[in-house]
Amino acid sequence: MKAITKYGWSAYILAMTVIVLDQVSKHLILGLLGTQAGSSVPVGGPFSLTLVWNQGVSFGLFSAEHDVVRWALTAFSLIVAIFLANWARTALRWSMALGLGLVMGGAIGNAIDRVRFGAVVDFLDFQRLGFFPWVFNVADAAITIGVVFLLLDSTRKEAAA
Repeated sequence: MKAITKYGWSAYILAMTVIVLDQVSKHLILGLLGTQAGSSVPVGGPFSLTLVWNQGVSFGLFSAEHDVVRWALTAFSLIVAIFLANWARTALRWSMALGLGLVMGGAIGNAIDRVRFGAVVDFLDFQRLGFFPWVFNVADAAITIGVVFLLLDSTRKEAAA
């Protein structure tokens, strides 16, 4: 088995950081807003903290109201994270490590919620902008940004070996 590259270690550290930030932010939000869906606190401008129990995937897509779907989504998230962790072992560029770490951390952060609560805790609300109707969380943001970095990384030409 190949040794883990320095970028691979960076991806793992970033994933752990995302998991911690995601779970701490959700703990704080539940302390502030309680557990009643729809509880909201305006923060400033178009931004509010609004509690949503998301039973679907990122940004509330594909609602999953049945318990079997909850566990299937949890298993899928963990399988993706394992696949990405294996890929990260051989990461050769910072952009790849950044993307892999963000997606791994986000997938695991949301999987933890599904196991603990039966749904994902979403709370970042920019709906008053008028064109962004989703409420999301740190894990969702990490996944989205991570995918962008992976797409950007995929456009790079490999150096000749």
